[in-house]
Amino acid sequence: MRLIFVLAILGFNFSAESRTISFGIVPQQSASTLAEKWLPICKILSEQTGLAITFKTAPDIPTFERRLAEGAYDLAYMNPYHFVTFHKTPGYQALAKAKAKRIKGILVTRKSSHVHSLTDLQGARLAFPSPAAFAASILPRSELAQQKISFSPHYVSSHDSVYRAVAKGLFPAGGGVIRTFNTIDPTIREHLRIVWTTKPYTPHAIAVRPDMSDSVRTKLQNALQALDTSPKGRDALSSISIKGFEVAHNEDWDDVRALAITEIKQ
Repeated sequence: MRLIFVLAILGFNFSAESRTISFGIVPQQSASTLAEKWLPICKILSEQTGLAITFKTAPDIPTFERRLAEGAYDLAYMNPYHFVTFHKTPGYQALAKAKAKRIKGILVTRKSSHVHSLTDLQGARLAFPSPAAFAASILPRSELAQQKISFSPHYVSSHDSVYRAVAKGLFPAGGGVIRTFNTIDPTIREHLRIVWTTKPYTPHAIAVRPDMSDSVRTKLQNALQALDTSPKGRDALSSISIKGFEVAHNEDWDDVRALAITEIKQ
């Protein structure tokens, strides 16, 4: 307490710039896999901004959603529907998105499966990461419903869990996205094939809490844009199958807003 008092007298600035910035990553894959892929990015961003940026995730997507609702992450990488939802409350603001990229959801099946079209899934038990996973769950479930294909959804927490379960034959098919499918363990991917692909939408958002200072926001945005300008940055980006980040604006996700999805109740 005495030290804090002395620092206050000396004019020490207890601002956002002097504290740790938590970077929450949507748990589409296991925590260990995400840490391996995102820790190098956090390190580069810390070096470029002078901020202490720490990797965070959650045990599953519903827990991640609850934390977003609480504003638990200073900075977060979230799916398009998450951004539309949590931009309203608690007010996350768009910072960046993948450059020249659109998100596509997929349904995968085993290579040896009889499933070759959506109609082959009539009455099937299907694996999805979570109810509010945008391209991996909401979009394919909506398409199946529109085609009047009955199915039983089972939520298995992550994209990786979907791919593993389908590869093992526990489900005839399951939902994911192109990016995570391309980055899973090749020994799993070699047993799978894509049955169906959604139309493209604005990709995941990197967004910040509404109370983050403009100076910190600008530092982070500039550092994210600069990732693809160095060999080290490009190597880090390649591990998450993203070529680079560009400035994003809240209205960039109007294509997702137009779907009027209400999966998450606020």
